[in-house]
Amino acid sequence: MSFSALFIKRPVMTTIVMGGILVFGVMAYRLLRVSDLPNVDFPTISVSASLPGASPETMASSVATPLEKEFSTIAGVDTMSSSNALGSSQITLQFVLDRDIDAAAQDVQAAIARANRQLPQNLPYPPTYQKVNPADQPVIYLVLTSPTLPPWVLDEYGETTIAQRISTLSGVAQVMVYGSQKYAVRVQLDPRALAVRGIGINDVSQAVQDANVNLPNGVLYGPDKAFTLQADGQLTSADSYRPIIVSYCDGKPVRLDQLGRVTDSVENNKVAAWFGDNRGILLAIQRQPGANTVEVTKRVRDLLRALEAHLPAAVHLDVLFDRSQSIRESVSDVRATLLVTLCLVVLVIFLFLRNLSATVIPSLAMPMSIVGTFAVMYLLGYSLDNLSLMALTLSVGFVVDDAIVMLENIVRHMEMGERPRDAALAGSREIGFTILSMTLSLAAVFIPVLFLGGIVGRLFREFAVVIGLAVLISGFISLTLTPMLSSRFLRPPAEVTHHRLYAVSERMFAALLDAYRRGLRWALGHRRTMMAATAAITAVTVALFAVIPKGFIPSQDIDMLFGQTEAVEGISFDALVRHQKAVAAVIRADPDVEALLSSAGARTGAGNLGRVWIRLKPRAGRAATADQVIDRLRPKFAQIPGIRVYLQSPPAIQVGGRMTSSQYQLTLQGPDTDELYRSVPQLEARLRGAPGLVDVTSDLRLSNPQVNVRIQRDQASSVGVSAT
Repeated sequence: MSFSALFIKRPVMTTIVMGGILVFGVMAYRLLRVSDLPNVDFPTISVSASLPGASPETMASSVATPLEKEFSTIAGVDTMSSSNALGSSQITLQFVLDRDIDAAAQDVQAAIARANRQLPQNLPYPPTYQKVNPADQPVIYLVLTSPTLPPWVLDEYGETTIAQRISTLSGVAQVMVYGSQKYAVRVQLDPRALAVRGIGINDVSQAVQDANVNLPNGVLYGPDKAFTLQADGQLTSADSYRPIIVSYCDGKPVRLDQLGRVTDSVENNKVAAWFGDNRGILLAIQRQPGANTVEVTKRVRDLLRALEAHLPAAVHLDVLFDRSQSIRESVSDVRATLLVTLCLVVLVIFLFLRNLSATVIPSLAMPMSIVGTFAVMYLLGYSLDNLSLMALTLSVGFVVDDAIVMLENIVRHMEMGERPRDAALAGSREIGFTILSMTLSLAAVFIPVLFLGGIVGRLFREFAVVIGLAVLISGFISLTLTPMLSSRFLRPPAEVTHHRLYAVSERMFAALLDAYRRGLRWALGHRRTMMAATAAITAVTVALFAVIPKGFIPSQDIDMLFGQTEAVEGISFDALVRHQKAVAAVIRADPDVEALLSSAGARTGAGNLGRVWIRLKPRAGRAATADQVIDRLRPKFAQIPGIRVYLQSPPAIQVGGRMTSSQYQLTLQGPDTDELYRSVPQLEARLRGAPGLVDVTSDLRLSNPQVNVRIQRDQASSVGVSAT
C-alpha cells in the first residue's frame, strides 16, 4: 500500500491531521515576533576608560595601548578599533559571528584585570565594558521637555522616573540618554581674590571636600533608649556651599562665596538638547536580541500612559520616533502581496482547469503549506519579517505545483473510466515517488544558502529555511490531502456539463497550443539560430550584471533621518549652539519635516560635534523620499558658514562597531603615527574630489587649539613648586 493510500482510505484521520496543522499554524502565527529583518547578533563588546584632563595622545599611549595588547590575545576577535578623545578612550571589539558573546565578555573582563597593573594609577575607576549589538537600532525615541523646569530637574524625571521603569520592561535591553544634565554645584573662583588672600585652589578644593561628607555617625546607647545619630554633613544646594569657611585671613573667616561664584548647575554644562524651542533630553530605547519590536514598543507606550499621570504639568513627554510603525507598514505590505499572490495563483488555476472543485483542491495546498510553515518557524525561533514573508510569497508558486501534478494524474485515470476512489489510489501510487523527488530536489536548491558565511549567511539563512519548509510541507499536503479530496469531491469528466464560456475558452487554448506547436517545430528546425540567440541573451545578461548598481541592503524610508554636525575644532560652546540652531532652523523650514530634536556638544571627547534626529511626515503625506530630502537639504547646509552637516537615513543593519557620520567607513592604519597623521588629510582631500562621493569626513581631529606649558624645573624647584 502506498503512502497516499493510507490517507485516502482514512479521510477522518486525514482531516484531523490537517486540522492539527491548521490549528498549530494559526496559534504560532499569533505568537511569532514581528521585525523588519531576521535577528542578526554581532558579538560586540565596548570598553570605556576615563582619565579627566588627559590629552588624546596620553589616552592612546597610557590607556588604550595596554588594553589593546591584552585584548589581542583573546580568541575570535575579528576587528578591534579604539577612539581616543580628551579624557576618554573607547575600544570596540567585534568578534566572529559564531563566538559566544557571554564567553567573550568573560575573556574581556580577564584581560582588563591583567591590564590594570599597566594603567595609570590615577584613573577614577577601572575600565568598564558592556555587550552591545551595533545591528540593533533603538526601537523608540522619547523626548522629555519643559518650558519652566531647570535641566537637572527634567533629567531627574527622565533618568530616574522614566528610564529606570522602562528598563524593567520585558524585551528592553537598555535606555540610552542623550542631553542628560545631572545636578551639580558649580564653583567658579576668582584668581585675584585668591591671590589677595594667599589661598591656593587646592586649599579651596580641600575645604569643600571636608565640608561635604556623608558618613555613618553611629548610635548613642542610654539606659532606656538608643538614638541613631544623623548629621547634616551632605550639602545639596549652592546655598549650603556658599558659607563654607575656606581659611582665615587676619583672624576673619574667608567664606567660599567671597572667592567666586557658587551656583546651582549641572555636571557638564557644555551639552544641550532642544526639541522645538524648549530644552529637553532624548531617551533612546533598545530591545533585547530576539525580542518582538512591535510588542516592546507597545509595552513602552502602555507604560508611558501610566507614567504621564505622575509627571508634573510642566513636563511634556513626546514620542519622537517609533520604529514599529514602519515595521508594521512594511510587514503589512508584504502580507498584502502574499494574499494577492495567492488569489492570482487560484485565478490562474481556475482559468486553465475551468472546474470549481478541481480548482479548490490544489488551491488548498497553498494556505495549508504556509500555515504549517508558521508552526515550524515558531519552533525554530524565527520572526515575521520582510525576508521570511518574501520567502513565503515566492513559495506560493512552488507549493501548488505538486498538488496540480497529483490532481492531473488522478483526472487522467478518471478520463480512462475509473471511479474517483480507484483513480485516486492508482494515480497517487504512480505519481507519489515523482512528487517526492520533485519536492526534495526543489528544497535542495536552497541548501547551499545555509552554508553562506558572514552577515549575508545570517540574513538569508532564515529565508532559505522558510522557503524549504514550505516546499516540504506542500509535498506532504500533495501526498495526503490532495488525493483524499480528489477521491471524495472530483467528478468524472463524463458527468461534468460545460457552459458556453468553456467552449469559447477551449478554442482559445487550442489556438495557443497550436501556436506553441508551430513555434516548437520552427525552433527545432533552426537550431543554430536558437543557439545563437541563447548565446546573445547570455552575453547581454552578463554585461548588464556588470554595469547594474550593486549594494548590500536597499535604503529604507522609515520616516526618520539621523545626522551629525561638525563645527571647526576649538569652537566655544556658545558659538557651537548658535551654529546648531542655524542648522535646526534650516531643517524645520523643510515642508516634509514634522519634528526635530537637536543636540550640541558631546558628553566625552570632542566639543565641536552635535546631532540631529529628524522625524519626517508619513510617506503618504509627502512627495519626496528620505534620500531626496537629504539631497534637498545638503546645499542649504553648505550655505551655513563654520559647520558641516552629515545626514543619513538609518540603515536597516549597522555593520561595524560604531556609528559614523557617513554611510561607508574606511580605516587607515600604520605603525608610524606621524606618517599616519600626515596621510589622513591627504586621503580625505582626494576622496572629497572623487566623483560620486558626498559627506566625506574624518574622525581624526588634530587642529584643536591648545596651550603648551613648558615647566622650568630648576626655577620651580627653587621656589618649592613641584610638577604636581
